[in-house]
This record gives sequence, C-alpha cells and structure tokens, in this order.
Amino acid sequence: MPAIARIFSQQLRLLRHIFRWLILAVLVGILAGSASAALLLSLDWATQTRESHPWIIALLPVAGLAIGLFYHYFGRSVEGGHNLILDEIHTEISSTRNAPRRTIPARMTPMILIGTIVTHIFGGSAGREGTAVQMGAALADQLTRLLRRLPFRFGEHDRRTLLMAGISAGFGSVFGTPLSGAVFGLEVLTIGNVGYDAIFPCFLAAFAGDYTTHLWRVHHTIYTVTETTSLNPASILSAITAGIAFGLTALLFARSTHAIAGIFRRLIPYPPLRPFTGGILVALAVFAIGTTKYIGLGIPTIVAAFSQHLPRYDFAAKFAFTSLTLGAGFKGGEVTPLFFIGSTLGNALSSILPLPSSLLAAMGFVAVFAGAANTPIAGSLMALELFGPEAGAFAAIACVASYLFSGHHGIYRAQRLSARKHPIRSRDSRTQSPESRAPNPTH
Repeated sequence: MPAIARIFSQQLRLLRHIFRWLILAVLVGILAGSASAALLLSLDWATQTRESHPWIIALLPVAGLAIGLFYHYFGRSVEGGHNLILDEIHTEISSTRNAPRRTIPARMTPMILIGTIVTHIFGGSAGREGTAVQMGAALADQLTRLLRRLPFRFGEHDRRTLLMAGISAGFGSVFGTPLSGAVFGLEVLTIGNVGYDAIFPCFLAAFAGDYTTHLWRVHHTIYTVTETTSLNPASILSAITAGIAFGLTALLFARSTHAIAGIFRRLIPYPPLRPFTGGILVALAVFAIGTTKYIGLGIPTIVAAFSQHLPRYDFAAKFAFTSLTLGAGFKGGEVTPLFFIGSTLGNALSSILPLPSSLLAAMGFVAVFAGAANTPIAGSLMALELFGPEAGAFAAIACVASYLFSGHHGIYRAQRLSARKHPIRSRDSRTQSPESRAPNPTH
C-alpha cells in the first residue's frame, strides 16, 4: 500500500505540473503568435512599400543611423537580442545568489519590431526569426513579473522553461512550423545536448503560437517540391555531398557575419554610425547592380528556386548582402536569408549532383539553417512539415551532414558547447573544456 500511495502521489504532482504549464504555455503561445502575426503583416507592408518606391533605399543610411541611435540611447539593455535570451536561459541561481534575476525589459518587443520593420522598408537584407524569437521570449518573461507576485512557488528554473517556451512559440508561429519550433527551443541552447525538461511547455507553446497566428488570418508561404527521387546508395551519397556543401556555407556565413561585425566595432567606435556606414554600402550596392532581388526577405526568389533554374551566383549575392546588413548592426534575423542562400545554392548544385533541382533547393533550404544554427533535428522536422516525407528524408540527411561540417560556432554566439560534433579535435581544443570554448555574447 505505501508503494501504491507513493505512485499515486507522484502522478498527482505530475498532473498539477501539467495543468500549471498547460495554462502558462498557452498564454505564451497566444502572446508570441499575436506578435508574430503583427510582424508578418508589417513585413508584408514594408516589402510592398519598398518595391513600389525603390528610391526609398537611398534613405537606408539614415534609417541605419536612426536604429543605431534608438538602441544606443534607449535599448542598451536589450541590444544583445537573441544572445541575451540564450544567456539568460543558461544562467541559473547559484548557491551564492539568493535574489532572482531581473526579467528581460518589456521594451525589447517594440524595439526589435520597429527596428526590423525599418530595416526591411528601407532595403536591408535580413530575416524575421530573430525578431519573432526575441518578441516571444520577452513577452513570456513578462509573465514572470506576475508569477513572482503570486503565492505559489515560481523559481529560476521555471523562468528558464518559460523563456524556452517563448523561443519555441516565436519560431514555430513565424514560419508555420510548430514541430520544428518546439524542438528549436530545446535544441538551440546547447550544441550536442538536447534537454527534455521543458519539452511539454515548448511543444504546447509552439502549437498554440502557430494556431494563434492562423486565427489572426495570417498565411505562410507554401513551398512545393516539384520533383523527387528514390532513396538509393547513389542518391544518399549525393545528399551527403550536398549537405557538406551546405555545412561549409553555413560555417562561412556565421564567421563572415561575426567578422564583419568585429570590423565595424573596431573601425567605428560610435555604435550608431555602424549601421549608417553599412547602410551606405548596401544602398550603393543595390543601385550598382540594379535589382532589389537580394534585399529584404527574398521570398519570391526562394519560391522560384523550387521550380526553375536560377543564376548560380544568387546564393553568393544574398550571402554578401545579409552578412553586411547584420554585421553593420541592422535588426532582423538570419534564418530567412539562410533559406534563400540554401535554396539557391541547392538549385545551383543541381548542375553538378544527380538530384532534381527542386529537391536540392528543399535540402539547402533547411540544411544551411540547420548548420548555421546547430539545430539538425529542428531543421529535419521543418523539412517534413514544409515538404513532406519524401523530400524530408533527403533533407534530414543533408541537415545532419551540414551540422557536422558547420563547425562549433554558429550564428548565435551565446550557444554553449556541451559535446563536440565529432571526435576530431583541433590543436588548441585539446587543452580547453567545452564551457571555455563557448563564445561570450557580444551583441
């Protein structure tokens, strides 16, 4: 009888835990999904405005200066963005600290939303994932303020779970991929380790966020793989080869973007002048090549990569524009530009590899992202959600290969390294622990 009573007590505590997080996760999903809906509608308006009035791109340097001043004088506490959120999740109360950490300032949500809209309307090359994730986590953390005032216990570990749920809800709702969004919130924190302690809140928040976005009548882009092939030794080997190319591209993108940011910090001490200078360079480049194809989100080109052959240099051009835009300090995300880079690179590889161009575009779409973000499981699930099981199988192979070849430092500086991707060690890594090799967030 005592054993039965103990089991019953455990199940009762589990039910209370589930019920508690059922309410909290749904609230997080509603907040994040609504924020994503506002972001997607705003970016549609910004894109249409820019394409209807291309002269507005000449004002990109002024827009960059405005963003720089805005963050320099009013947003220093939130300019860390995605890295700030990851760092907050990694930090737990130690035995020497009795007071809880401050919540993420509420102003992160309107500031990153405004900054991203301004970046897009005036012609910067950026994405939307970073914005959705920051808004989702910041809004989720505002619940912490309320919960800390309530009589029941809400500790720092609970806050960590709430932030992870906000990441999942933001990612899943902005792309319409709740499965990959849920896993992204679990997988993005640490390279080589996926924690399952927050699996229920992350999954529930991601699906609630996606459902909320649909309730706002916001529709996501549909990508159709027009041709696939059968899995056989030759096609699997081709998928691995493509995945290696995608991983090396992800590695180069992450390092280039960080390097450009470092150059701007070194050469331009006053932060608001960095996006101003970057805006000059991007605007001049746009007018020099005579096309707006490589700025903004680039959705039309991504869609075209699934159905027609594109110029082989498209991925390189988007790579350069995005690295310069984000490295200079403009706001937005990296993932949608990575979709552009990956899909157009896959399209170009179809002239070398014996796989259909549409299938390679789908593989590159998720694999470059998976390598750059160090999230192969989330990338594989995204492929299944967007392209179906036939293309998803090839994409999963490419995601794993890309992850292995993308290095240990991705687009998020605050990611921790828990386990190396492979047993091959670099010369200087033999004397360093995983924690010491994890880069510190700088912006």
